[in-house]
Amino acid sequence: MTAGSLAYTYAVARNADALRQTVEGLIGVGGAPVHLVHTTQGGDVVAAVSHVPEEDFDEAALSRHLEDLEWLEALARAHHRVIEAIAACTTVLPLRLATVYLDDNRVRTVLDDRRDVFLGRLRRLAGHVEWGVKLYVDAPPIAPTPSPDLSPGRAYLRRRRAEQDSRQDAFRAAERAAERIEAVARVYAVDRVRHRLQEGELAVGPGVNVSNDAYLVPLDQADPFRADILRSTDSLAGVRVDITGPWAPYSFATLQEEGAP
Repeated sequence: MTAGSLAYTYAVARNADALRQTVEGLIGVGGAPVHLVHTTQGGDVVAAVSHVPEEDFDEAALSRHLEDLEWLEALARAHHRVIEAIAACTTVLPLRLATVYLDDNRVRTVLDDRRDVFLGRLRRLAGHVEWGVKLYVDAPPIAPTPSPDLSPGRAYLRRRRAEQDSRQDAFRAAERAAERIEAVARVYAVDRVRHRLQEGELAVGPGVNVSNDAYLVPLDQADPFRADILRSTDSLAGVRVDITGPWAPYSFATLQEEGAP
């Protein structure tokens, strides 16, 4: 490890021959190669690490970079690309974005100190993937219709009442869709994490986000889970469901790091 660099740590994973082959030639944040850090005993738990410049990743630098959305987007893409490559060949515990340690030895110490915790979580997540499910109310506006028997003011009030009724109907439909999603989850999912609703700049697409959940699903149940989730809004007007995945289990694996880097 060169002077003036830090150990950027992407994930903890179960060691495997396929993982070692995957990491060979894998490029991470800032174009730096990825390598594996082992416990002092070697063994079955490793961390995926790259060396990054301290001038970009110490506490002061990261505070500045939080205001640079282009920099953050590039960081997130590289971070997730490494995790997805690892997840394709072994069970992975993704760490939060910009998890850095002073050096590989500090990473090794964390692996040694928390080995049992990591192994327990890896066993729980083995053979499972994450799906994101978002539910939206998307009631269409009511088009004005000619009302020669009404004054403009009364016609406006009637249209506003029709829009309110349509919106209320859509929210009731969303409640029924949410009940259907809950029923699907009881059949297939082994865990769920509720995320904040997407609003403002985080909102993607039209409509109002009324639920934003992540589900942990056995890999062999992924296809029926997705199909049943997509059917949850059948015959329900004014609502839509958006399902994304399968992903590495970000929502179920990220651990709060103990101790300062």
